[in-house]
Amino acid sequence: MRESTVRYLATAVVAALAATATPAAAAVAAPSAPSEVVAKDPFYTYDGDKPLSSYEPGTVLKKRTLTYHIVGIPTPVKAVQLLYRTADAQGRPAANVTTVVRSLRGESSMAVSYQSYYDSLSPADGPSRAVAGDVSLGGVMADSENLFLVPLLLQGYNVVIPDTEGQSADFAAGPEYAANTLDSIRAATRSSADTGMNADTRVGLLGYSGGSIATGWAAALAPSYAPDVNERLVGFAEGGLLVDPAHNLTYVDGSLLWSGVIPMAIIGADRAYGIDLKPYLSSYGLEVYNKLEEHGSLLDALGHYPGLTWKKMMKPQYADPNSVLPFVEAVNKMNLGSAATPTVPGFIAQGGEGVTEGTFSNPAGIGSGDGVMVAGDVRALARQYCATGNESIKYQQYNLLSHVPTAVAWATGAMGWLSDRFAGRTAPSDCGHIPAGNSLTPQKPTSAS
Repeated sequence: MRESTVRYLATAVVAALAATATPAAAAVAAPSAPSEVVAKDPFYTYDGDKPLSSYEPGTVLKKRTLTYHIVGIPTPVKAVQLLYRTADAQGRPAANVTTVVRSLRGESSMAVSYQSYYDSLSPADGPSRAVAGDVSLGGVMADSENLFLVPLLLQGYNVVIPDTEGQSADFAAGPEYAANTLDSIRAATRSSADTGMNADTRVGLLGYSGGSIATGWAAALAPSYAPDVNERLVGFAEGGLLVDPAHNLTYVDGSLLWSGVIPMAIIGADRAYGIDLKPYLSSYGLEVYNKLEEHGSLLDALGHYPGLTWKKMMKPQYADPNSVLPFVEAVNKMNLGSAATPTVPGFIAQGGEGVTEGTFSNPAGIGSGDGVMVAGDVRALARQYCATGNESIKYQQYNLLSHVPTAVAWATGAMGWLSDRFAGRTAPSDCGHIPAGNSLTPQKPTSAS
């Protein structure tokens, strides 16, 4: 989606928010924060006397109320932001930020945790920064999602929007996304006077694309990591799923549009799991790595490296991704197929069986997808959930739709499905009718050094 189009649509959302704001929200009048101020905002830093490890996950460390911005434009709506204790991909204590917007229809016992698809290597592109007034290029992705958020607020839900990638922007690190999401819900319910949420608030998980990483992993890890949250979940709705990153890297290899995801994944694995893949990179690969490392968002990568391949990124002896042992270990940790089965109902959607581009329409038997996500992997995950005890799985495949158009089709179905879960209606099931998919077994390293 072009930036000019996003800005036009965002302006329309501003008008919608202004028209529907409650009198209390309209009374909030915090000044807009310029991008450079937001980037240095001390709110994001934990500066307490006690070590973070002394706090329980989900503990609120700081809070503030500010004006909700869209593409830097202030609206009459207020947002509550919370700095809270959580954990990173390696299980170490960390501080993160979430944003809560209260229902535009007044008090609500229902909340949707919306996981953004902001996909970036820069912490400045997180949705909380966009809400506070940042207008960075990467922040345009989060701004565009207001088109999904406004209907939720109008339907009476409180909306929780965590910075799923954490404060170091650990791109694609699913387990960390899950901790950030689940602890965000905990934090929101522990600030009931500000958020309107409490320990009895029922919660639905919603996310597309990068947001599906957080949504899927949160649903999978909630029973073990946050059983207190899991018992209040009504379900999870996700679309455009990343399941097995190793498959996706093969799928986008040589893509004219999506191949920039390859260096983003390499950098994300480096950060999240404390490894160093630079010695494996070719001179060109190192150039791309350095260019994207600090400020690379999806908009910096999308279409900027047409035809890029893993082989071009790496030294000749590492042309096979499975020859790089640290990378294999990292992507196996990011494979959603290796996580536990969620215990709550799920709506899983994927686009593009049959969509092809460039040279990657059927690499290594992986099959096709929506241009970046592999349809066979998503079907396999849904079937796996059904086979391991969760028969409340709805699967929808939008044939011939690529990744971006699928988001629109998915949103309508996902919101309707979540509404039924909040209403207590029996979750539909497609178990037994989902076509076969790919193997989701972990990757095996080869003998290369």
